[in-house]
Amino acid sequence: MKNTTAWILWVVLTGLFSVTFLWPIGQIVKQGFFDAEGHLTLKYMIGVFENPIYVEGLINSVKIAIGTTILVCLIGVPLAWLANRYDFAGKSLFQAVLLVPMILPPFVGAIGFTQMFGQYGAVNSLLGLSVDWIGSGQYLGVIVLQALGLYPILYLNVAAALANIDPAMEQAAENLGCTGLTKFRRITLPLIMPGLFAGGTIVFIWAFTELGTPLIMQYNRCTPVQVFDALKDIGKDPFPYALVFVMLVASVLLYAVGKLIFGRNSYAMQSKAATASSVVRAEGWRAWGIPLVFAAICFVALLPHLGVVLTSFSPAGSWYQTVIPTELTFHHYSEALGHDMTVSSIGNSLLFASLSVFLNLLIGVSVAFVVVRSRVPLRGMLDAMAMLPLAVPGIVMAFGYLSISTWAANLPAVKENEWLKSLFDVRTNPTLFLVVAYAVRRLPYMVRSAVAGLQQTSVTLEEASANLGASGLTTVRRITLPLILANLIAGAMLAFAFSMLEVSDSLMLAQRADYFPITKTIYELFQMIGTGKYLASALGVWAMVFLATTILGASLILGRKMGAIFRV
Repeated sequence: MKNTTAWILWVVLTGLFSVTFLWPIGQIVKQGFFDAEGHLTLKYMIGVFENPIYVEGLINSVKIAIGTTILVCLIGVPLAWLANRYDFAGKSLFQAVLLVPMILPPFVGAIGFTQMFGQYGAVNSLLGLSVDWIGSGQYLGVIVLQALGLYPILYLNVAAALANIDPAMEQAAENLGCTGLTKFRRITLPLIMPGLFAGGTIVFIWAFTELGTPLIMQYNRCTPVQVFDALKDIGKDPFPYALVFVMLVASVLLYAVGKLIFGRNSYAMQSKAATASSVVRAEGWRAWGIPLVFAAICFVALLPHLGVVLTSFSPAGSWYQTVIPTELTFHHYSEALGHDMTVSSIGNSLLFASLSVFLNLLIGVSVAFVVVRSRVPLRGMLDAMAMLPLAVPGIVMAFGYLSISTWAANLPAVKENEWLKSLFDVRTNPTLFLVVAYAVRRLPYMVRSAVAGLQQTSVTLEEASANLGASGLTTVRRITLPLILANLIAGAMLAFAFSMLEVSDSLMLAQRADYFPITKTIYELFQMIGTGKYLASALGVWAMVFLATTILGASLILGRKMGAIFRV
């Protein structure tokens, strides 16, 4: 790539990123630190910490994040290590099933989770107990449900890190008498720490800022739900902005502290997997013990999915204090798909997700070219900026877009022009902000996929094309893009699927029923008295099937590089 072209792209992309990412964050800072007269003030920020309800919410959110991350590590690290070290019966099947929890948004799984583990749910009916497994405060239920949905992210990162370890290093440690847990603690764990930190960071921030799960589980004393409840006061009360800013700072500080603690030591290897793999065939008790561990984790992780599926097929009142529903029906599917809100929401989600993926392709490929094919000194900064949305809470971004919309809607030109009002006012039409929000939040998937494709494609092919007289655009169109097409398809599939099922942006930005995306419709249906949870479950099953198809396709294309998608 020519240096001039690379610099032009860098300037354009940086400017675009400033408008779509830094501006929303800046609006939150402005609203939280400036009064109505435009004077700098700390009273709103101080007020957040003087309000015991807000303080309790922040503490509870940190507790949720810590509990979820610890549980995810306890699940994901041993599974990745066993899969890396042993070959056993059904290994390929178990590795595929382990990723299934990713196909269900945790807040949808909350419906099935409460049905399975509630005081009058299936588990108590099976065991003949009357235990409130979820707990009166719902904290345990929230962290378990989030951990069961998020452990694949850590598992993928740790599995990729283990695959890159040169077995010769562990073999050398064994020759010096370092075996068992000591070898894992002193050799293996430090070498996989970058992957562990990458996956753990995403899990921690995701759990800290997750809105849907505590909302459905009615765990209201946490910051994301408090921010959601403050929507009605946006534009009037500055305290929600200050609270969102505190959440943003907390996320950044928690990431920085983790980076300082876990990332300060660099354990470099001379090579990656320079010797033959150390995978051995499981024998003796391991031959049945390891598959049993995988089967148990898969079974527990799939219980929320099973609960959603069974709820979608059970008539109202037919699944109470029984192991399975006493009756089955397809009525909820026909009613859900025939509901006015549902039909329009499917079309809305398809439109929003498709437009966002188109933007992701344009921006992601451009970023990848600057990062991989140019020598611009600041290309690393552009790559880092493109990955930042993974580290910034979705609810923070959504609140920032709401602030921009409120500011734009009050401009005289917008007030007097219906077309501009429908473009910039989310209360009239949230399409623009939802598309931009989806695109920014899922841009890292496309960037990482495109970067991986370009790194695997030799630049000599492009140079040969240029030597034969092809222009830069012709070379990109006829040589480069076809060669990285598989990676682009994988990134687009992930971006499309997760945009279709985005929670925070959808719940906060979509405020009119005729513009509701699927996730907002599921939440609204769940709120309906009587058949609400059954209709929401039916839509949730559709979402599971859709996301399962896309993730399976992406994993087949990317293979072990799938873990790099979820890495800050």
